[in-house]
Amino acid sequence: MLTDEALHWIALHKAPGIGPKRFYRLLAAFGTARAAWEAEPDALAKVLGRKVAAGLVAFRRTCSPPAEGERVYKAGCRVLLARDPTYPALLRQTSDPPPVLYYKGEFQPSDRLAVAIVGSRRATPRGLNTARELAADLAAQGVTVVSGLARGIDSAAHRGALQVEGGRTIAVLGSGLDRVYPPENAGLMQAIAERAVVCSEFPLGTPPYAANFPARNRVISGLSLAVTVVEATADSGSLITADFALEQGRDVFAVPGPIEREGSRGPHGLIKQGALLVEGAEDILAALNLPLMAVGGSVAASTGPDLALSPTERKIWDLLAAGETHIDDLVRASGLPVATVNAALVMMEMKAVVSQVAAKTFRRNR
Repeated sequence: MLTDEALHWIALHKAPGIGPKRFYRLLAAFGTARAAWEAEPDALAKVLGRKVAAGLVAFRRTCSPPAEGERVYKAGCRVLLARDPTYPALLRQTSDPPPVLYYKGEFQPSDRLAVAIVGSRRATPRGLNTARELAADLAAQGVTVVSGLARGIDSAAHRGALQVEGGRTIAVLGSGLDRVYPPENAGLMQAIAERAVVCSEFPLGTPPYAANFPARNRVISGLSLAVTVVEATADSGSLITADFALEQGRDVFAVPGPIEREGSRGPHGLIKQGALLVEGAEDILAALNLPLMAVGGSVAASTGPDLALSPTERKIWDLLAAGETHIDDLVRASGLPVATVNAALVMMEMKAVVSQVAAKTFRRNR
């Protein structure tokens, strides 16, 4: 049952011109989504400017927050707000995360161990097979595979994860959850929703406009510890996902291909810029300092003094002796890459030895 405040989050988030930055600006100014929704035009103009404020005032005349909640219910969807404790932790660490995530299926704690696999819609048979095998191998090790449900590499990655018993995959859409795109992936989307999660930051009814896909790519990388590009031309949208990953402090991996193929130019360009060359899932697991772990397994937590920590995790554990510490401070003090610290903190949360007490701030549990 959605609360009154949650209904106003949904309605405010849906208003034209109110992206994440403006949404959080409104919350900071008015305290609650409902207060922002009901604010006087002049007060809104001070926060948003006259043009955007006028658009919000006009939108309020046609939008009913309770009706929006009913629409979500009838569509068989659920919502997560950025303030909710079950909102994906890695996505919450990004700047201005989507205020509202619409989803079908179930997020699991294990989804914090996630790697994105993206690439060309017009992939070669070799590329499709590589994406499928890479996804299956990662899923078999308990890693959730994230992608965008597009034709080509994305679809192959989702299918590879699903072919593993217990394997998980998250599909991120560039449209509302009631607008399947591409249409031929309706069955795949249903299978993913039954086994894991399909999600979108776009309200129900939103068509798959081209302008939506950079935002969708930002969520793909935000949900993941790393982004892996399998095949992509030099101007592929997959490279936007890689750029977002770098901005978010996540690792970027690339699978090389034949030098004469257009689809090799994207990955090869990334490798030239410092992306890790990947030949198999073991390269990704090693780079992220993730242990081999069968699906359905778990990393055992220790209550004694000898915690089962890797050297990287031990370094972070020692730094947390000072008390609650922001991830930026851990990166500076450890001298490790952001992605490495992120991955280590995810593993330590799964081992129940640390907790996130606020946005990007962690403490020891014992």
